Amino acid sequence: MSERSEYLAENIKRLRAVRGLSQAQMAKLVGIPRTTWGHLESSAANPTLEVLLQVSEALHVRLEELIAPTRRPIRLVRAGELPSRKRGEVTIRSLLPDTIAEMDLERMVLPPRARLVGVPHTEGAREYLTCERGQVELVVEGNVFRLEVGDVAVFRGDQKHQYFNPGAAEAIAYSVISFLSTSTR
Repeated sequence: MSERSEYLAENIKRLRAVRGLSQAQMAKLVGIPRTTWGHLESSAANPTLEVLLQVSEALHVRLEELIAPTRRPIRLVRAGELPSRKRGEVTIRSLLPDTIAEMDLERMVLPPRARLVGVPHTEGAREYLTCERGQVELVVEGNVFRLEVGDVAVFRGDQKHQYFNPGAAEAIAYSVISFLSTSTR
């Protein structure tokens, strides 16, 4: 019994149940004997491509979804499990446990009077900086922009830039970097 057969069995059983159909009803929709459907759900079958295509059509899902690992309905990732690093006094933590192609999402905690010199990103990158707590001064190519709570700055991330907390309390900012080549609006 292969891993893919087990994925197939779990997926079609779940998809059938979500639709509220019996094995007999599902087999009739697909055009196969009920016992064959039972073998599919028990991972005892080795279906042909034609049968798999009929199953995917009857369930209204892509073929890939039938043989892919079953997705858990939810995955809880605790803050301490997310990738985190320190750059000087500033703590930078990824907001997501998985990568998104062409994008970074990070949370920055800047202690009072802390400064973080940003590394210019690849050409065409765009950065969105949102101030969540305190104040953050963003310096881009020598120009200073003060962000208050809720403010968002959009700038080309391929320029020299830095972040500074001018206040006496901790500041928190969120940075979203898109590496897709687009112009700043």
